[in-house]
Amino acid sequence: MRHSGLNAPQFYVTGPQPCPYLHGRAERKLFTALTGDRARELNNALSRQGFRRSQNVVYRPSCESCVACMSARIRVADFCPSRSQRRVLKRNAGLIRLGTSAWATDEQFELFRRYLDRRHADGGMADMDIFEFAAMIEETPVRTRVFEYRDHPADEQAPLAAVCLTDILDDGLSLVYSFYDPERRPDSLGTWMVLDHVEMARAAGLPYVYLGYWVPGSRKMAYKAGFGALEIHKGGVWQDIGRPEDHEDEAHPLSVDPIVEQVARIHLP
Repeated sequence: MRHSGLNAPQFYVTGPQPCPYLHGRAERKLFTALTGDRARELNNALSRQGFRRSQNVVYRPSCESCVACMSARIRVADFCPSRSQRRVLKRNAGLIRLGTSAWATDEQFELFRRYLDRRHADGGMADMDIFEFAAMIEETPVRTRVFEYRDHPADEQAPLAAVCLTDILDDGLSLVYSFYDPERRPDSLGTWMVLDHVEMARAAGLPYVYLGYWVPGSRKMAYKAGFGALEIHKGGVWQDIGRPEDHEDEAHPLSVDPIVEQVARIHLP
């Protein structure tokens, strides 16, 4: 299905697929392509409206049965790590970060495969091969970086501990996808990478760190609610998350607006 006006990006809706977050539900996505000279401008504008990038498209859940998936971001200026997050920072103090261009390597793919096999063997990315992995990393029409994390000193003997694919937006850093050594699960490297991005954004004067979608009722997404100064995009506006349990009613079909109305409310650059 396609929706748009003249001289505007074309928006499409995917067919229903099993929801990866809430059992027994189906998901659909509203998406448009990022092409041409205005790709970066469009990505910035739509990211502020709850969209996410995947390769050369941006998408937002547009399900028929609920609106539980809500984009989440951290207000950098107001963020203060919790006690447990301070322990994560201390535990990983020996890690160093190296920023590279959006270019896939064999070492990254080997780590990615080990991460999927141990942590997400039944997920939608479980069958990705090295060519699909390279496309995920390299097919980007916007400003994107790959951040690699290794134990200090970072020489050829220091194995790759974690990787994060990150978009640089006008108003923040957007974590597109991250993965880490599954043997180091006790080190909470997923949380560590979020905390490190908060510090990078703070140093760069960027106000937000975008975390993707938070879904009330989903165990996979519950950790995001543990970050302070967290906002969610709900009802067309960004608002403080407040008490996570207050948002559980969003998984209700009567809360869904028609696709045409959703597209009509999108603000384009």
